[in-house]
Amino acid sequence: MNPLIVGPVLAAAVGLLAHVVGYDRDRSFYAVVLTVVGSVYVLFNIMAGGGHDLVAEIGFFALFAALAAIGFRTSLWIVAAGLALHGVFDFYRQTFLAGRGVPEWWPAFCGSYDVVAALGLATLLIVQPRRRAPV
Repeated sequence: MNPLIVGPVLAAAVGLLAHVVGYDRDRSFYAVVLTVVGSVYVLFNIMAGGGHDLVAEIGFFALFAALAAIGFRTSLWIVAAGLALHGVFDFYRQTFLAGRGVPEWWPAFCGSYDVVAALGLATLLIVQPRRRAPV
């Protein structure tokens, strides 16, 4: 199956489930999603035995985790931007990092997932402005 189809469909399904069940009522939900998606390349690198790219992978994880934390504390728009940025990162990271252990299909899957998750959060922030209020 095409990862450019599966990623967005899964993101929409997870977002819809989170909204219907109420997981996303807590401001931390999308920040946690950004933190987790930001950590997966570190996991892939470690599973492949580590290497010199591990420090760079941890650095990128720190960037996305910081965006998640700052966005959680100030504005969920930062989290939405972080998700979109991670989607762009997924599509271009192989141009500057080797990606030890990263499955070939992962960048397309995760990148498209992230972009749809960002659009979903942005939609909620526009439709339900109360979500914008900081902690």
